[in-house]
Amino acid sequence: MATNPDAGPDITPFLMFTGQAEEAMNFYVGLFENSRVLSIKRYGPGQPGREGTVQTAAFSLNGRAFKCIDSPAVHEFTFTPSISFFVTAGDEASVTRYFEALSKDGKVFMPLAEYPFSKRFGWVQDRFGVSWQISAQ
Repeated sequence: MATNPDAGPDITPFLMFTGQAEEAMNFYVGLFENSRVLSIKRYGPGQPGREGTVQTAAFSLNGRAFKCIDSPAVHEFTFTPSISFFVTAGDEASVTRYFEALSKDGKVFMPLAEYPFSKRFGWVQDRFGVSWQISAQ
């Protein structure tokens, strides 16, 4: 809920996983500076999700709020590259570090290189299926 009603609603990215929510959340929190897990609630015995998996969790990446879950429902969809997180890094070394970490065991859509719109840019889908565009400032 927004702390200032005149500011409008809070809008938070919400990531739905199928058993990898905690692993993904911890990976992202460990990769990006000023990030942390805020809360985690797990499925217990007799609940619809697999016991111990994430019923709901909240975390922040450099101060931006995110939520995630492990969905107990079987569905035929997952993440798509048409939605991605755009990361603007302060220096080229950070761009390289983020790109290498996020692309490991993932898929590269645009290799890390110079493009007309950025001195250093890359677009990847990480091993969890989430898409990231990484750019130098």
